[in-house]
Amino acid sequence: MQKQTTRALVTALALLASSAAWAGTEVQFSKPDQYTDVSFNPQERDEVLKELSRHFEKLGTSLPPGQTLKIDVTDVDLAGRENPALRAGQDIRVMNGRVDWPRMRLHYVLEQDGKVIRSGDAALSDMSYLSRINHYFSNEKLRYEKLMIDDWFADTFGIKVKRQTRK
Repeated sequence: MQKQTTRALVTALALLASSAAWAGTEVQFSKPDQYTDVSFNPQERDEVLKELSRHFEKLGTSLPPGQTLKIDVTDVDLAGRENPALRAGQDIRVMNGRVDWPRMRLHYVLEQDGKVIRSGDAALSDMSYLSRINHYFSNEKLRYEKLMIDDWFADTFGIKVKRQTRK
């Protein structure tokens, strides 16, 4: 009896794992060393790309079952500008709200059970990033970029993004 229960549990977990592989988000970054504005420091650049990837993947969890979103990020221009004079072991970004708004270019493919149901190229930007209400905490990495991505995701796929709220 215990072997049957264990076998049933293993089978159920295997089915769950295989169905999870069909849902979610796959993110890739094309030629990140040529992006408009991401750190030249490889370690810092990798951390930015990992954070963006985690955010896209988090959004992908809200897709309906059986849907997969594939994203190829082709350019990133982070909010603000690096100021080498203020560098203290890591890049310091200065934001003035003029021509330093966040931007991103990407290509996306949305699949349902392996069939393409939507695809396109997107140019994301948020010129009013400093004057908008941002529900991400002030110490959140890439808070302006995440808000911009949330807006694109909601507008493109019609899925309301659940954002953090301040306590």
